[in-house]
Amino acid sequence: MKKLNKYQQSSVLSLSMAKTALGATGLAILLLTSGCATTELMESKSSQNSRNSAKQVLVEDQLVAFGRPAQALPNMPASSVVIVGEKNSYVLSQGGPEMVNILTNLTPKNIQVDSDMNFYSPRNDGYFQGEMKMSYAKLKDEFKRSDFQFFLQNGGKECTDASDQRIGAQRFCFTVPIKGAVYPAVSNLSLIQSKYNALTKPYPVTIYTQSQSAARRGNNAAEKLVLLPFALAFDVITFPIQLIGAMSE
Repeated sequence: MKKLNKYQQSSVLSLSMAKTALGATGLAILLLTSGCATTELMESKSSQNSRNSAKQVLVEDQLVAFGRPAQALPNMPASSVVIVGEKNSYVLSQGGPEMVNILTNLTPKNIQVDSDMNFYSPRNDGYFQGEMKMSYAKLKDEFKRSDFQFFLQNGGKECTDASDQRIGAQRFCFTVPIKGAVYPAVSNLSLIQSKYNALTKPYPVTIYTQSQSAARRGNNAAEKLVLLPFALAFDVITFPIQLIGAMSE
């Protein structure tokens, strides 16, 4: 075999290095293209899922009062609490005793209810879940040792804001997980409304679900709140707390 001179050896080495560089570049381009395609596909699926799944408001109502059924309701615990609305009644099967404890053991005029009462109905079958948020505030020098003991025992957390501080007040917040079912408006709604002044600020109650917008587009039934087949109107006894007065501005 003929021995290559130094010039020829250098040429062969350069050609080999060039082939190696081209191979690496091609591989890098292939990997980059594949990665971009995968990312684009994932983003496309995510965007499609986001478009298809949408929040569907089933009903918008106004809070009137809190109370308990005058008589025990079928399929509901004896400790049920009712959020009385103008259109429907929202009977709590879970979280009721905790709410009763807060509403009846604290000074009514110092209780405020979160105005954002959004409850989720996963299957739009008359059942819902969510959280009830309330706060209790008064001047610092009006608090007693028993108040702080109550907060400790019932999950009250300090949430004093700048507005409270300016007037020397202190605030504690409560979050109660709830579950319940939707019933028709209570039978004695007119009587309850006659006891309270109209709200100066609306406190809405909203029931919503998640729907596949593309599949249900044009289906009006999907926009309606489904009531339980056994849900009948009933009388309610309101708590000894005029929440509408306490919540008004």
